[in-house]
Amino acid sequence: MDLDFLLEHVPEPQLAAIFGLLVGAVFGFSAERSSFCLRAATVEFARGSLGPKVAVWLLTFSTAVIWVQGAGLLGLFRAEEARMMAVTGSWSGAVIGGLYASGYSTEELEKLALDLDWQQVLSDDPPRQDVPFRRKQDDRDFLVKRKLSFRDDGSLGLPLGVIQGQNLALLLERLLVHTSDTRDFDRLPIPFRAVATDIANDQKVIFRSGHLPQAIRASMSIPAVFAPVEIDGRLLVDGGMVDNIPMDVARSMGVERLIVVDIGSPLLKREQLLTVVDVLNQSITMMTRRNSEAQLATLRPEDLLIQPALAGFGSTDFGRADQLIDAGYRAASALDGRLLTMRSESGGNPALSLARSAEPRTPLISEVRIENDSKVGDAVIRRHIRQQIGKPLDLQDLQKDMGTLYGLDYFEQVEYRVVHGQPGNTLVITTREKRSGTDYLRLGINLSDDFRGDSAFNIGASYRKNGINELGGEWLTRLQLGDHQELFSEFYQPLDAGSRWFVAPNLFAETQNVEAIMDNDPIAEYRLQRYGYGLHLGRQIANNGEIRFGIGQAWGEADVRIGDPELPDFNFEEGYYQLQYSFDTVDNVDFPREGEDIGLTLRQYDKGLGSDERYRQWEFKLDKAISHGPSTLVFGGRYGRTLDDAEVVTSSFMLGGARQLSGFRQDALPGQNISLARLIYFRRMTPRSFLPLDFPLYLGASLERGRAWNNDNEFDSGYINAGSIFVGYETPLGPLNFSYGLNDEAERALYMNLGRSF
Repeated sequence: MDLDFLLEHVPEPQLAAIFGLLVGAVFGFSAERSSFCLRAATVEFARGSLGPKVAVWLLTFSTAVIWVQGAGLLGLFRAEEARMMAVTGSWSGAVIGGLYASGYSTEELEKLALDLDWQQVLSDDPPRQDVPFRRKQDDRDFLVKRKLSFRDDGSLGLPLGVIQGQNLALLLERLLVHTSDTRDFDRLPIPFRAVATDIANDQKVIFRSGHLPQAIRASMSIPAVFAPVEIDGRLLVDGGMVDNIPMDVARSMGVERLIVVDIGSPLLKREQLLTVVDVLNQSITMMTRRNSEAQLATLRPEDLLIQPALAGFGSTDFGRADQLIDAGYRAASALDGRLLTMRSESGGNPALSLARSAEPRTPLISEVRIENDSKVGDAVIRRHIRQQIGKPLDLQDLQKDMGTLYGLDYFEQVEYRVVHGQPGNTLVITTREKRSGTDYLRLGINLSDDFRGDSAFNIGASYRKNGINELGGEWLTRLQLGDHQELFSEFYQPLDAGSRWFVAPNLFAETQNVEAIMDNDPIAEYRLQRYGYGLHLGRQIANNGEIRFGIGQAWGEADVRIGDPELPDFNFEEGYYQLQYSFDTVDNVDFPREGEDIGLTLRQYDKGLGSDERYRQWEFKLDKAISHGPSTLVFGGRYGRTLDDAEVVTSSFMLGGARQLSGFRQDALPGQNISLARLIYFRRMTPRSFLPLDFPLYLGASLERGRAWNNDNEFDSGYINAGSIFVGYETPLGPLNFSYGLNDEAERALYMNLGRSF
C-alpha cells in the first residue's frame, strides 16, 4: 500500500488533513509528558547524583520515530513527505519538536539521540583539549575538581543549578544555526510553541517567537538541576511546573486531534516512603501530576493516548536505547488501527522539504559582534574567535572556541547566534559574567603509604582572583602542608588580548626532606628550606602549552634531620636563569586516554645573580597516551642531569614510589642525575557512565627501568628494572590507586596513593 493507492480511494483533502495531523501530533506531542522527567530529575538531584534524567527524551522520541519508520517500511506512508500542522512542548517535547519543526528528519533525530556523547552534553566542562593551558595546570596541582566561587565583595557564590547548561546550549545553537533568522515560530517549516515557567511568579510563558535555541533551553530548565534561563528580565524554568502537557496550547494553534504519549510514573506506595527525600519526591510528583491530569481530562474521543510499558527502565538508561525504542514501538503498534486512520494524503510540505535539502546549514559570516558584560575586555573575547570574515560559519572551530572561552572561568555562559540582516550574516558572541563570582578556591590532597611505616601526606589549597583588569590579569596563591610544604604566589598579567604574551612575577617558600646518599647507602636526611622570588616572561602556544624565560633568586638552609649529628648544616644562596617549555594535550590527568604531556626545563645557576655555585641543570618529562577501546598504553619517562659539580642536597632530583621505580618507597632515590623509562597499561573495567559524575574502575600494570647517580661522590644505583600491578579508581578527591611493586634490587612494596601518581 502506498500514497497513490490511498489517493485513489480517499478524497485528497481529507487524506491530507489526516496525514498532516498524524505526523504532526506524533512528533510534537509524543514528547509532551515530561512529568516523569521532572520528577526523576528531582529525585536524582536530591539523592546526590548530578545527571539529569533525559531518558524520557529518548523514550518519547523513539515512540514516534519507530512508528513512523515501521509504517514507512510497510509502505503506509512516506515520512519525508509529511506535513505537520503544529508542534508544542516543554522539556523533551521542546527539544524534539523544535528540531523536527526546524527541518530535521526522523533519521537525523534518531542518529542524534543514539550517537551524542550525553555525558559531555549534560556537563558544563568543555573537552580538556579546548581548555586554556593555564586552567589545565590547575588540574595537576589540585585534584579536587569542584571549586568554591566568591563574588567581588568576598561573599560565597552558589550557582542557581547543578548544571549551568553550557554544553547543552552550544549543542542547540549548533543544531539550529540555520533558524537563527526565524524569530516568528509560525514561520518555521512547521509551526512551533515552547512552554516555560516564570519561577518568580509561577506564570506560564508560551514562546511564539524569539531565538529558538534559547526558547528550547528555557523550556527544559529542570529546577535545581539546570540553571534558569533569563529572557527579558524573567527567570524561566521547565514548563512542566505549570503545564506539563500543553494540550491547550496545541488546540489554540488550530490542532483538532492530538496524539499524547504518557510516560508518567505512579506515586510511591506507603511502604516505599521511607525517608524525607522520598516524601519530597512524592510531593513533587503529586504537584506535577495534578496539572498533567487536568490536561489529560480534556482528551477527546478523536484524540489518541499512548502509554509505553516502562517497568524495569531507569531514566538514565541511555545504553538501553534499543530496548527503549522497542518499548515505544510496541505501545504504538497496539494502536495501529487508530493511527492508520490519522494518515494524511498531503503531497508534502514544501518548506519542510526545502529545510531538509542538501544546502548546508552554514551561513556566510560578514561580521562578528561581541556582547559582553564581564570584567574582561571585548578584545580578549574576539581574540579567541577564529571565525574569518567572508567565510562560511565554521561550526567545528566555533564549538572549540566556545569551550576555550568558557574554560577561562570568567563567564556563567558563553553563547553564539547568527543574525541575518541587510549587510549579511552577523555572528554574535554573547558572554555573561558569573553571578556566583569569578574568584575560586580549590582544594587538593595527596597521600602515599607503602604499608611499611613510610608515608607521605600533603593537603593543599589554591585561591585564584580572576579578571583583575580587562586583559584578564589574575593572582594565584597556593598553599600546601604536609611532607612537602609550599607557599607560592604569582601575579599573571597578559600583555595582549588572548594572553599570547604574559609576564608573571612570583614569590615562593618550600620545605621538604632530602636524603644524602654515599656509596649507595643513605647517610642522613636533611630538612631543606628554600624561599625566594622569580620573574617570568612567556608566550602561550594556543591552548596546548607555553614557553617561559625567567630569572630567580632563592635563599635557604639545610639542617640534618636524621643521621650523624656531626654532619654539617649549611646555608645557601641561589640565582639562576631558566627556560621552561610545557605542552599538555591529554584528555585526563589521572587516567589519560589520548594526548601528550611534555615538560622541558633548562636552568643555569650563575654567581652573577648571587648564586654560591655555578652549575647547569636540565630535566625532560614525557607521557604519551594511546588507547583502543577500553585499553590504554602510556609510555614515557623522565631524564634529569646536573652538568657541573654542585651541592648534592640542593641539586638532587627524586625517584622512587609507585610507577617511579616501583618497589622503592616514595622519593627513596635522590640523585643529581636520574633517568626513568616506563610503559603503563590500564583498562577500564566499568562501563562508561552517561552521568556527569563518572567514577570508573581501572586495572593496570607497569614496566619501568631507571637509574640515579651523583657527580661529586660515588653514588650510582645502576640501572634498575621494576614493575607493578595496580587497581585505580577515580574519586571526587582524585585518583585512588592500590599498587604492588617490585624491582631487581629485591625491594618490594604495597602502595596506596590518593592523588595523582603517574
